[in-house]
Amino acid sequence: METTERTYSVLLVSAANKFRTSLRELLPVDRYDPLYHVGDVASARRCLLERQFDIVVISTPLPDEFGSRLALHVADTSGASVLLLVKAEHYPDISARLSPHGILTLQKPTSSQMLLQSFQLLCGTRERLRKMEQKTASIEEKMAEIRLVNRAKWLLIQQHGMTEAEAHRFIEKQAMDRCVKRKVIAEEIIGKG
Repeated sequence: METTERTYSVLLVSAANKFRTSLRELLPVDRYDPLYHVGDVASARRCLLERQFDIVVISTPLPDEFGSRLALHVADTSGASVLLLVKAEHYPDISARLSPHGILTLQKPTSSQMLLQSFQLLCGTRERLRKMEQKTASIEEKMAEIRLVNRAKWLLIQQHGMTEAEAHRFIEKQAMDRCVKRKVIAEEIIGKG
């Protein structure tokens, strides 16, 4: 288990500067930094293209769109945790629609304590997503190595008349004898072929 505290980057999408100020005062800088603020959906989309965020907070409504579509976009296209703040009259409908997508929804106005608790949940969600991203990257890396080794095997079969088992054994033995990964041997074979 990790004992060091992680710092989380935050994108706040809110038309109200007052909310940004109060959120910055509420959140400890050593835990939530940097805190970017944009005032509309178009600016948020540009910002999301430029960099990744751990947490995205959207305070609805926004001048160019309500904000729920942006929340869905962020949840579907990134590993960021998403918090959507909505007025009480919109809360039941929006929460029911967005919570299946992993989007946390809170009623406005809300207390400082509720916001802090929500941020703790968002951090936990982000860590779970980070672990899944690492597993996915590891699996993709292994799959790429398998494809590369298979290409090298087929070159050995075509150019040297080996059987698949012989080609496999050749690559394995070369990797063991030279204390390198099979990927290195496969790249060499492909490079010569």
